[in-house]
Amino acid sequence: MDTRKLKYFLAVVDHDGFNRAAEHLLIAQPSLSQTIAGLEKELGVPLFHRIGRRAVLSEAGKELVGPARLVMRDLDAAQSAVQALRGIRSGQLDIITMPSPGIEPLTSMIAGFTRSHPSVRLNVRAAFTPEEVIESVRSGSTEIGLAGSPTTIRVPGVDVLELERQPLILIVNPHADTFHPGPAIRREDLGGHRLIASQRGSLMRWLVDDALARGVDTEIVVEVAHRTSILPLVLAGVGHAVMPSSWAPTAHKAGLRTVLIEPVSQLEVAILSRKDDLTPAARGFLEVARLHVDPNRDSADPAARPIG
Repeated sequence: MDTRKLKYFLAVVDHDGFNRAAEHLLIAQPSLSQTIAGLEKELGVPLFHRIGRRAVLSEAGKELVGPARLVMRDLDAAQSAVQALRGIRSGQLDIITMPSPGIEPLTSMIAGFTRSHPSVRLNVRAAFTPEEVIESVRSGSTEIGLAGSPTTIRVPGVDVLELERQPLILIVNPHADTFHPGPAIRREDLGGHRLIASQRGSLMRWLVDDALARGVDTEIVVEVAHRTSILPLVLAGVGHAVMPSSWAPTAHKAGLRTVLIEPVSQLEVAILSRKDDLTPAARGFLEVARLHVDPNRDSADPAARPIG
């Protein structure tokens, strides 16, 4: 089995079929099909089920995806290590992030990294749960992952660098700002207000559901999967939104007010990476990430931490 066959196999997986994969690889579709057929013959199992023009992974194909990505990642790491000795600083770094860490601290880290490594291309993918981030890093699909969780993340076989805690805030609807002018509100103060809520499973949604369960008379008016829609909805006067403090600077630039929600709930933000065989680009990114570790992360008084 050679790496070319694995590269072609992953291209079919990533581009949802043979035609798009062939276009991406700049080869003829019959040549790609022949290569995959050779790989299947070599392994003795079908890797895809051909359904019309679609190619659906077989059970054997699903099992091969992770190991194939690790092989290709390790090959990239070896090539990058040799190139680094020759002074070559180009290449690509694959990152996966959840939405809130993807605003901050990722933006600041990317800014620092690109200043030091301007020739490295960054490919940032989206995830919506810590489990997605963990699986992507473990499988080798990405080298760096940013995750936010209600509790400290601990993953066997994966390095976890704890970056910061992001307290939950309320981004205030400017058309219904009846809160007192102070920097914080109580959860009970949400009573009588309309909220834009994230989908179930997030810490933000848990806070809203917890308030409802405790008898706070608040109303979820919109449930949003894509969090990029939240600030425009608040600006449009649809409702208030519970979000991590990483959203505060953007909200302030849009002219919106934010307040801390007490008692404070915090999103634990961490950066994840494989323990071994990282590319020089990934190691360089982790060096930048260490500069962004919040020195006050373990402060006993989270309410005293600045927001935005």
